[in-house]
Amino acid sequence: MSVASLIRAARESVAGLPRAFWWLWTSTLVNRLGAFVATFMTLYLTVERGYSASFAGLVVALHGLGGVISSLAAGVMTDRLGRRPTLMAAQVSTAFSVALLGFMEHPAAIASVALLVGMTSNASRPAVQAMMADIVRPEDRVRAFALNYWAINLGFAVSATVAGFVAQYSYLAGFLGEAALTLVCAVLVYVKLPESRPEKGDAAQVAAEAEVSLGTVLRDGRYMGVVGLSFLIALIFMQGSFGLPLAMGSAGFSTGDYGLVIAVNGILIVLLQIPVTRFIEHRDPQKLLVLSALLAGYGFGLTAFGGSLGILTLTVCVWTLAEIVNSPTQMSLVVRLSPLHGRGRYQGMYTMSWAVASLVAPLLAGTVIDHFGAGWLWGTTAVLGTVAGAGYWLLMRNLAQEPVAGQDAGAAATTAGAPLPAGADA
Repeated sequence: MSVASLIRAARESVAGLPRAFWWLWTSTLVNRLGAFVATFMTLYLTVERGYSASFAGLVVALHGLGGVISSLAAGVMTDRLGRRPTLMAAQVSTAFSVALLGFMEHPAAIASVALLVGMTSNASRPAVQAMMADIVRPEDRVRAFALNYWAINLGFAVSATVAGFVAQYSYLAGFLGEAALTLVCAVLVYVKLPESRPEKGDAAQVAAEAEVSLGTVLRDGRYMGVVGLSFLIALIFMQGSFGLPLAMGSAGFSTGDYGLVIAVNGILIVLLQIPVTRFIEHRDPQKLLVLSALLAGYGFGLTAFGGSLGILTLTVCVWTLAEIVNSPTQMSLVVRLSPLHGRGRYQGMYTMSWAVASLVAPLLAGTVIDHFGAGWLWGTTAVLGTVAGAGYWLLMRNLAQEPVAGQDAGAAATTAGAPLPAGADA
């Protein structure tokens, strides 16, 4: 491919998205550039502070629990108060709590503030996702979610490298640096992003539209099915952070070996997310989600045969491709099934599925490896991927013939009966 072709492809990948999206994208990138706590929490507690591995595990679990607690509350705030105030409140409180954590010394204080950091940092996700759905056209949402996911991984790749050097000199500087960058995000939101929450229509439309509550979300069978499948997918992908290092360590590989293998995940996402999204953007989302679930499950399943770094790297390539396909496609499905004036609550429930998985995944990995061996863990991921693939196939049957949640009648009539490309499934 010529340089001119690459430039043209890059332009087409970013063309047509509104200015507000790019400010939101920039906020995401800056936020991930400062991701210090989530990356170095365990090392900070065990190496810098000298606490036990069990205490470090407790603190990390409390950080995840904070995300579970805040997901639904932040979703309600996103719908009631608006996307912009929820996002600003989450970012300012995250900056404060992260800075505070850097000064805590007593174990109880560290654990309590870690819970607070988990709550505040996770609270921004429903607002970001709802705002992105508000400001991006349905046909562009797969591309927009892919670009946002690319920014997350690009920011994390840079931050992990830079923060590693910072941590050698001062962990406190890392905490304060993350706090400062999070405040920059809050300023960007305040200055550049207008409120995007859709306004209610006339009285007849308001009367016809049922009030959306958390109970409404829980009674939405198809959507809760997607949330459940999201939980299974999250359990699989999180084994890259929990099961894989445990299995490699027990097999005699070094921490450096794990670092080299897992780095392939971030590198491939940065290199392939945009071109792969261009390829899948207008393809059937049902097939994409089924395929990605199977690739994820069996990609991790192949780790059972990973007797060398080369084979382990190959398995990472397989499940990373699944991650690249699944993330934007699933996010646009979530938006498609969310009613216009309930996007915050629906996004909060979706966010909670990943937060709960972050609590369950390390317990699953540790329990299965300790009692049965790593091979059983990788067999379990293959089963989970198969179940998730079958679930996507069942839940998304005839979805193209159903109106998009929150669409007006005219738009729904236009969509009805048409094939559902990936770019229009929100």
